[in-house]
Amino acid sequence: MNENNIDYKTAWVLIQKVFPILDDNTNINHLDGTATKNEFYEVTDVVVKLNISKLIQDFIIDKIEYRFRKEIAPEFWSYFGHKIDQNSTELKGFNQFYDAVNSLYHGYQYMARIVAKLDLFRQATQIGDFVYNESDTQSALQLICKSTLLFHLNLDYQSVIMNFYETALKIEDTDEINTEGQCFNCLHETQQCNCMYLFKETNRKLGELCLLEPLCGQTITNLIYNYIYSHIQKLCKDSFDSQFIGLLEKWLQEVAIKWLKTVYCFEPTNSFEKTLEILNIKLTNFLNNSYTKIRIEQLFNIIIEYPESLPALEDLKLCLPRTDLKPYLTKTLQRAMETRLLHPGVSTPDVLTAYVATIRSLRVLDPTGLLLETVTCPVHKYLRSREDTVRCVVSSLTEEGPNDLAEELVRGEAIRIDENTTMNEDEENWETWVPDPVDVVSTKPTGTRRTSDIISMLVNVYGSKELFVNEYRTILADRLLTQYTCDTEKEIRYLELLKLRFGDSHLHYCEVMLKDIADSKRINQNIKQDSEYSENEIPMSTMIVSSQFWPPFKEEKLMVHSKLKDQIEIYTTAFEKLKGSRTLCWKYHLGIVDLELKLADRSLNFSVSPIQATIIMHFQDKNVWELEELSKIMQCPATILRKKIGFWQSHGVIVEKQQDIFSIQEGLQPNENNIQEDLFVEDYESESAMASAQDQREEELQTFWSYIVGMLMNLETLPLDRIHQMLKMFAFQGPTLECSLQELKVFLDRKVREHQLIFSGGYYTLPK
Repeated sequence: MNENNIDYKTAWVLIQKVFPILDDNTNINHLDGTATKNEFYEVTDVVVKLNISKLIQDFIIDKIEYRFRKEIAPEFWSYFGHKIDQNSTELKGFNQFYDAVNSLYHGYQYMARIVAKLDLFRQATQIGDFVYNESDTQSALQLICKSTLLFHLNLDYQSVIMNFYETALKIEDTDEINTEGQCFNCLHETQQCNCMYLFKETNRKLGELCLLEPLCGQTITNLIYNYIYSHIQKLCKDSFDSQFIGLLEKWLQEVAIKWLKTVYCFEPTNSFEKTLEILNIKLTNFLNNSYTKIRIEQLFNIIIEYPESLPALEDLKLCLPRTDLKPYLTKTLQRAMETRLLHPGVSTPDVLTAYVATIRSLRVLDPTGLLLETVTCPVHKYLRSREDTVRCVVSSLTEEGPNDLAEELVRGEAIRIDENTTMNEDEENWETWVPDPVDVVSTKPTGTRRTSDIISMLVNVYGSKELFVNEYRTILADRLLTQYTCDTEKEIRYLELLKLRFGDSHLHYCEVMLKDIADSKRINQNIKQDSEYSENEIPMSTMIVSSQFWPPFKEEKLMVHSKLKDQIEIYTTAFEKLKGSRTLCWKYHLGIVDLELKLADRSLNFSVSPIQATIIMHFQDKNVWELEELSKIMQCPATILRKKIGFWQSHGVIVEKQQDIFSIQEGLQPNENNIQEDLFVEDYESESAMASAQDQREEELQTFWSYIVGMLMNLETLPLDRIHQMLKMFAFQGPTLECSLQELKVFLDRKVREHQLIFSGGYYTLPK
């Protein structure tokens, strides 16, 4: 073509012949063009001479974008037009995505040939500008393809992609192959199955288009996440006696990561390695997080099953530092305890058992004790609200049989009871000191010693050793008074163990109580050997206690039978002769009486309380008694007396003939159940022989009152805090519990209401 006579129309025709994409009417299947090599170079010469090479390149790129936007992308997304029917076969959904990718790949290949010719055009016309800042036109084509597709995302595309990869994952999993050796997807024999070929071809084409990660990456990741989570649930659900984290990590590499390699292996080498590295980190973190979260949700059950669940705790201890789930653990476990443990439907012993298991379990997870301190705060608060907590703790400490607290008591000395004491430098090796974690908030200042010793933690629930020692003193008194065959050697052994925990001074009163038992046996033996002592018809053994060392007894009025009273006076005289200036103050309502009853048609043996023995002894004097008359003689309220007579009624010994009139039943009627002869029935009092905690506390407060009166008589007027300080100096001694400032204020306010004190201007005075 003559340089000076260029025909623009002819030039445009030649350009369209070389690049048919410039013609909007050309079918995409014919975009290769039919121009010869000579025609191609002729076009390049014309373009260079006209100085429109950059314009032609931009025009070609624009047309490529247009074809992607109007033809290739819509055809690709047309396969995603409808959600996969849940009732349809897996094969239909599997092929749906394969066909879509195949359509996109063919369209891309046509465009790639145009771009390859554009590369030649750029070289021939010496165009140096980058296309979209990409180093080559093929990369620019990939960018156009990716951006166009992602701009036209279909709402349901993820469900189709998820179905495709989920199906492929099931095919890969050997557990999904049915017993006939058929592929569950296409139902062909495994040798004839074409599904994995379609799967690999799809990934190859997506990898070649650099669309695998942008288009499918998040869906594949979500699929693997679900697969990992389901596998963890299947393997570990409600199984706490084995460690699984090592098996799970091995499975992750051998199954999940291996499958992902088959997916991403068609990407460029650098991209493949980087993608797998990122996925490996993400999936390992997800595995640790998922397993840890599952174990945290099961943690209450794990704790209850301790120590059988120790492997699960070891796994949790290993995984927890790899996650940020410690706050979640704290909230979840506290919520589980509040809903499943800390409510009236659970008995106090069961709460204590769960609390002990919690201490031991969390000691495995966090040896520093910080996590335990945080988690158990609601348990401490709840235990303080239950009146029988201390009694249950002390009972568990000293009862026989397999028991957590008893085992802890035998194990050894306490680590430290007072957690408020700050550690000395000599006690802590600064080279090995580790600060508290920042993800758990402590309720105690940094530098205080925490203990995981179970008994010490139970004591610290109330913050007072004296409370536990006093409760033990009451329980010990109950045992000694109600069980006359009490094993004192066993009690001495428990006492020595408790001394290691609480110190000798706190348990001195209990030592005296046990000594009283031994002394009582010796005194009984000496009195019975005295020639002047006579037992008459009623042999008697007594337990002689030192009143100032024993807890207060429950007070009940009772006048025993005259025969028993005479024997008591004889015993008292013998004791006074033996002990000189000392005498006995009898508690008639306490003790056990062995009786043998001989009726007209039967003989019965009983072991009963003194009040029940007194009742039947009065019926020995007279067969018929009126309730009110018997009540006056025994000096016992009629309501209580009726209840005690009910014991004899239940055994067919006494019968109520008329309202409040009782008589001996010498013989049983033929229609009544026969009672076996020589029947021995134990009737120990179920309630405590000691005064209630409220009564004991009231008596102690009255003791404080005598001190307070003395203070005010000497000093005339005192404020509350000064009274409390002086009581701490002079009154809070021995086994007596301390009185808190708030409790003292309530007590003094009551005295004000009773007009025994005057309160004015913050000072207390005695009325004049």
